[in-house]
Amino acid sequence: MQNPLLAVRNLGQSIWYDNIRRSLITSGDLRAMVEDDGLCGVTSNPAIFEKALSGSADYEQPLRALVEAGAPSALDIYERLAVQDIRMAADVLAPVYRDTDGLDGYVSLEVSPYLAHDTQATLDEARRLFSQVARPNVMIKVPATPAGVPAIATLIGEGINVNVTLLFAVAAYEAVASAYLDGLEALDQAGGDLHRVASVASFFVSRIDTLIDGQLDRARDAEADAEHRTKVERLRGTVAIANAKVAYAAYRALISSPRWQALAAKGARPQRLLWASTSTKNPDYSPTLYVDELIGPDTVNTVPGETFEAFRNRGRATSALTDDWDANLAAARATLEALEEVGISLDRATAQLLDEGVRKFVDPFDALLSSIERKRQAVLGRRLAGWSCSFDETDLDGVTEPVNAALHDWRTHGKLRRLWNRDATLWTGADEDRWLGWLDCVARQRSDVERLETFAQEVRRDGFRHVLLLGMGGSSLAPEVMRETFGVIPDFPELHVLDSTVPAQVEAVSHAIDLRRTLFIVASKSGGTLEPNVLADYFTDQVSRAIGTDDAGRRFVAITDPDSPLQRRAERDGFRTVFHGEPSIGGRFSALSNFGLVPAAVMGTDVRSVLDRAALMVQSCTAGVPPEGNPGARLGLIIGSLAKAGRDKLTLVCTPSLRALGAWIEQLIAESTGKRELGVVPVDAEVLGPPEVYGNDRLFVSVRLDGEDEHNAALAALEAAGHPVVRISLADRLDIGQEFFRWEMATAVAGALLDINPFDQPDVEASKAATRALTEAFEKSGTLPDETPVLEDGALRIFSASDDPPTAPSDAAACLAAHIGRLRPGDYFAINAYVERTAANERELQAIRHTVRDAKHVVTMLGFGPRLLHSTGQLHKGGRNAGVFLHVTSDDARDVTIPGRAYGFGAVKYCQAQGDFEVLAARGRRVLRVHLGAADVAAGLRALRETVTRSLA
Repeated sequence: MQNPLLAVRNLGQSIWYDNIRRSLITSGDLRAMVEDDGLCGVTSNPAIFEKALSGSADYEQPLRALVEAGAPSALDIYERLAVQDIRMAADVLAPVYRDTDGLDGYVSLEVSPYLAHDTQATLDEARRLFSQVARPNVMIKVPATPAGVPAIATLIGEGINVNVTLLFAVAAYEAVASAYLDGLEALDQAGGDLHRVASVASFFVSRIDTLIDGQLDRARDAEADAEHRTKVERLRGTVAIANAKVAYAAYRALISSPRWQALAAKGARPQRLLWASTSTKNPDYSPTLYVDELIGPDTVNTVPGETFEAFRNRGRATSALTDDWDANLAAARATLEALEEVGISLDRATAQLLDEGVRKFVDPFDALLSSIERKRQAVLGRRLAGWSCSFDETDLDGVTEPVNAALHDWRTHGKLRRLWNRDATLWTGADEDRWLGWLDCVARQRSDVERLETFAQEVRRDGFRHVLLLGMGGSSLAPEVMRETFGVIPDFPELHVLDSTVPAQVEAVSHAIDLRRTLFIVASKSGGTLEPNVLADYFTDQVSRAIGTDDAGRRFVAITDPDSPLQRRAERDGFRTVFHGEPSIGGRFSALSNFGLVPAAVMGTDVRSVLDRAALMVQSCTAGVPPEGNPGARLGLIIGSLAKAGRDKLTLVCTPSLRALGAWIEQLIAESTGKRELGVVPVDAEVLGPPEVYGNDRLFVSVRLDGEDEHNAALAALEAAGHPVVRISLADRLDIGQEFFRWEMATAVAGALLDINPFDQPDVEASKAATRALTEAFEKSGTLPDETPVLEDGALRIFSASDDPPTAPSDAAACLAAHIGRLRPGDYFAINAYVERTAANERELQAIRHTVRDAKHVVTMLGFGPRLLHSTGQLHKGGRNAGVFLHVTSDDARDVTIPGRAYGFGAVKYCQAQGDFEVLAARGRRVLRVHLGAADVAAGLRALRETVTRSLA
């Protein structure tokens, strides 16, 4: 008896194989199927590749080799593996392609299902894949979506073979057939060879019966009349084949048309109907049902492995499709009419199947890329910063459900792809698309890293011992992370960072450097920020006094956006050089741009390695890595979803080597999310306490360097008490760039969940305006305004907002007790300290915050002014009204004059502190100011700590 697979060829149908995996090719099995069974082609799709990759060891070594060779992402790895398979399969099928003069012998490779609704992206990817495979017998699969149809016409017009997939409705097939003709006519007009382009239209079969049978079962069960029940029952398992026959009738009509005949005369091939989805889903039906009934001329049947074997063993090779064609077609149309009569719409069913069909390819594609990313990360090992969640393996009440819901939403709706596509509607639809330059910043910086290295060697050669960065917010915090993480590197200058207008701090830095051997970096994105400008004025004067005015400008470098006031100043004053910022990157997202990397390079950091390692994180956070396995997106979804669920206090636990990273994250989170009465409250530099001092509004994130384990016991206790804990671990300090990018991505994702624009800072300007008004008034009058405290108690003078007087207190302890007593569950207590940031002062203020935390079981924050204005200040003013604020100010033992100004740094600091206080009060925030006086700030802070302790006793 002849092999039915071979017999089918004599009836005009080609059998293709709906499966591919590497071992099928390398073992010789595919060649045997071609030679022994007459196999004429191979099709693939994301589900097939997902099964092949996860269900075999075929790809372990090739995947490892690609990772080690630097393949940039999971999507890139998939494409390279798939293209290799397609090429090998195409080579096996090349004799079929040759012997049939290009009718058969094709292998299909599908464009990403993510692109099903994007015509231009489909075109770009189809062209690229066709070029990469570089075999004449490859077909590119394009879905028959509204966006896919015009792409089909264009690709055919360019001579690219197309397998049109996801056809369910006859009308959709007719639109595709018309698009094919459009493409052929375009190719003809361009002088192309019509005989060298081929196409098939993949018409899905069994999925229709699966859906319709379910609807028929429900209709039958709801039908009381026995005759009608029988009528409904007879339709089961008949609709898909009837629908296919009607589609075949449309094909026959098309090839009889004058339009087609004209193209055929020029050598065009017909676009054959390919029966897809031909495995039987219902065990009551014959396993070869959708092969046996659809054999006819100019058709293809692509069958999966089990169906292939079943047809080889017991298939019926007859012309079932065309035998007694008129009666056959009439019966098919009668079946479809009967379906409508029982109240079931085939049109609605096929529309549903098209929508589901895209998702059924997206879901396995997600699973495929997730599997590749897991394998990739396993190969990278500790080269990629590791992480884990306390709720990965165990459900955590109030945590697991919202996180999983967010992950599902982002995966099923392709939101990560929208982010990478710079879709502003993912957030508020304002101007977010203009602020996403940080997404590809690492790639740009890697291409320009030699300039950084050359400049660093130049500074080193010129004998500079110190580098002083003058900046604020994003321009200073990232350099501070590099300074604190890497320390002083031998044979390179020591980096100092000054982001304060407190006179004592300006003086302290001045005394710590050798003016004659210091390079000054003035960093300001806008070029108009107050603090770096007045600091530049001061140090320009100091350097001029030390070495003379002629060479002073050569000691300065600017980092600023193009054509900013700072660039113009640099050109006017003869700065050594200007490094430009990227206008599409906001200040707090600029750590991996020149703002973070120029100071890092000058102090001797191996910025090339930092960028190379950061690239590994970028690759793990791309759109091609689904949210579940995407380190940045998943962290952002955790932060955002838990904030919406009430855990809006993000507690950062950084080990000593990474301590400065906490302040950088604090600014990133606070300034990005704290607006529109929303926000995530970042908690930095808190000493962990026992679980009982924490409420249920916390999420803990630990960032540690391998070997620094001092927080492990406390974190374990928090996990045991049911608090959500995320642990991030870096193997090496050079991995710091990975965390910069991970947290930037996480912040952007969390902002989308909160429905806010994470790239603006609308409330920061309010404090700037208040400060300007106060400084302008001081310039006119020459004096600061008189103030009357509500209470004086020893070294402490207490001021309240004019519209919010406290109850008349008897002493400072009572006043502070009343103020701290305003805390409610879910609130936070913030100390805004406009004093010198020294270790001693920080210890006293930390003691105060922890005393309040332990007594009130609320979140506490500590910030030093004026840098907090460019960090947590946005959250304080624009976020939820949940803060109780304690401002701490002091007189200055000595002021420091600012050249060319009518005031010194002391007046600037006063105006900034007072402006901050006034805006908080105007926003209805609960705020109190304690002034320490001029004599001894350290003694004043001790007195404040003792008073707070008494107030809570």
